[in-house]
Amino acid sequence: MPTVLILANETIAGGALLNRIKERAEEGSRFFVVVPQTRPRHGNVIYDDVVRDSAQVRMELAVEYIRDLGAVGDGEVGDADPFNAAMDAFRAQPIDEIIVGTKPVNTSSWTKRDIIERLEDETGVPVEHVIVDIDKDGLPFDVTLVVANLTSAAPELVERLKAMAEEGSKPKRYVLIVPQDVTSGEGVREARQRGRRLLASLDDSGIIAAGMIGDPDPYTAIMNAVQYFYVHDILISTLPEGSSQWVADKLVDRVRDSAHLPVEHIEAHVNETAGA
Repeated sequence: MPTVLILANETIAGGALLNRIKERAEEGSRFFVVVPQTRPRHGNVIYDDVVRDSAQVRMELAVEYIRDLGAVGDGEVGDADPFNAAMDAFRAQPIDEIIVGTKPVNTSSWTKRDIIERLEDETGVPVEHVIVDIDKDGLPFDVTLVVANLTSAAPELVERLKAMAEEGSKPKRYVLIVPQDVTSGEGVREARQRGRRLLASLDDSGIIAAGMIGDPDPYTAIMNAVQYFYVHDILISTLPEGSSQWVADKLVDRVRDSAHLPVEHIEAHVNETAGA
């Protein structure tokens, strides 16, 4: 059973790459997915946890797809340099082949850096190049970006996400962002705990979702996520008007104006008294 290293970043969910993985899975291959970390374009401060989490989400969704095919799959977040990320994985375990997913040649920084040829020369194993044009072909599923803080485990949000999973003609995938609170020494831990509660509720319902902490500013967190993922629509969950700073800051309107994507806003109730 050959082990195939899958190296991709923003193209990891593209139909051409997923179809190739499916073909190799039917041939009996097992897979190891590597997603390099990518620095965000928005925000004045780069938060290492946010950068790593965004790559982790992409990797987890790809591994989930592989396992749904009945194949053996695992993965890791790699170095920011894609060549180094692939070589670190190659040196750490037996790899028989490599598949690299990139954007079309004229827009791919990876192909301009000759990554295919460099990996072939350095590893001595076959390296296959799969070109993914998501802008042209779209994704085989719709990705909803879910943004919430204190309301991340509120019943209103959980029920809305369950209902959305039944809507539309395509399968649904959720990416949850919980902005971290930098005013608290426990901000990262608390954000992760909130996200895990929602993910656990969705998992119990058989809904595929992955979560990450985001920039403390929810607008920046959303705009960075739109960079990281091919998002179909956005759901923002807040406390009721009068209790929500996000509503007071007109977050929903600002995101609609900038992201150019469908944005839904729901209000939810929690027992806590501060936050979104």
